[in-house]
Amino acid sequence: MIFRKALLREFAGAALGAFFVLLGITITTQLVRLLGQAASGAITTTGVVALLGLTLVSYLPVLLSLTLFIAVLMTLTRSYRDSEMVVWFSCGVSLIRWVRPVLVFAVPLVFTIALLSLVLSPWAVGKAEEFRRLMDTRDDASAILPGVFRESRQAERVYFVEEVSGTENLVANVFVSSTQHRKTGVMVASRGFQETTPNGDRFLVLLNGRRYEGEPGTAEYEIFEFERYAMRVESSDAAERAPTTKTTPTLELLRTRTPRTLAELSWRIGLPLSALILSLLAIPLSFVNPRAGRPLNLVLALLVYMVYSNLLSIVQASIAQSRVDLTTGLWGVHVVMFAVLLLLFHRRLMVFSLFRFIR
Repeated sequence: MIFRKALLREFAGAALGAFFVLLGITITTQLVRLLGQAASGAITTTGVVALLGLTLVSYLPVLLSLTLFIAVLMTLTRSYRDSEMVVWFSCGVSLIRWVRPVLVFAVPLVFTIALLSLVLSPWAVGKAEEFRRLMDTRDDASAILPGVFRESRQAERVYFVEEVSGTENLVANVFVSSTQHRKTGVMVASRGFQETTPNGDRFLVLLNGRRYEGEPGTAEYEIFEFERYAMRVESSDAAERAPTTKTTPTLELLRTRTPRTLAELSWRIGLPLSALILSLLAIPLSFVNPRAGRPLNLVLALLVYMVYSNLLSIVQASIAQSRVDLTTGLWGVHVVMFAVLLLLFHRRLMVFSLFRFIR
């Protein structure tokens, strides 16, 4: 009982540390990517947080699976390195005794991974796609940021405003460059605002400004002064996106049963199964000789994880291309890795039996 409680407590501590490190790396990489999209005008600055949260939910199954593997591996590796495993072996505790506490710790996480993979991740990906489509329908004026040159979607105009007052819908020190009929026009105004007519048309109204118009490469330019100049702002329709299997609910995948939907289904089912097998694989892979210096078992464990993950991706692609069926592709990978698990356990148990014989 003391053995199990101590092991579970150490598993939990290692899992929390590993999860927050992986989560921090994921947040950083995704935040940089989303901020780059916001800077280019593909998404709004207010949408960065929402998309970041939805993206993290979709990544959680993989993060938790890797967290479970690292927690078990690092905990048992430390026990080998500090010679605690030798003490347990001397007391007659077999390596098989580690399976039960590992399963007690892993099964709740595996159920969580299954829930995320089968239900929450498709929902998060679908909401993210819906949110992106909504932002694609924004007009050019909605994408204007103070102090940033912004090009219209049709590449006909370039906007620049120095200040924006969101509460009053006002802009100050406006610069607009446009090209029409092979003539370039540049407008500057001290202030402006957005206006919506009763029929729903939107205009960017500039006040107290000038317009310089002419053909590039010539000296023939005309200068106009105006008190009020209204430019119609076209609302763009969202581009039609082909439906993806990543956003399809799991029950719909089961009803459709096309090669693409079966491939996605194999990935969703494979994530929790691989997490369970990887947690058990960490037991024999954690073996390290305290006198051997650097633990090379970590390199082997990383290699096993990469091979397992890549096999799942290869099988998913093979099912989508109708090269293998769902049953063969899905269970084949896990059966092979389970056979590797039994082989590694057999090898470590042989070492354990030899240890007891010498003792």
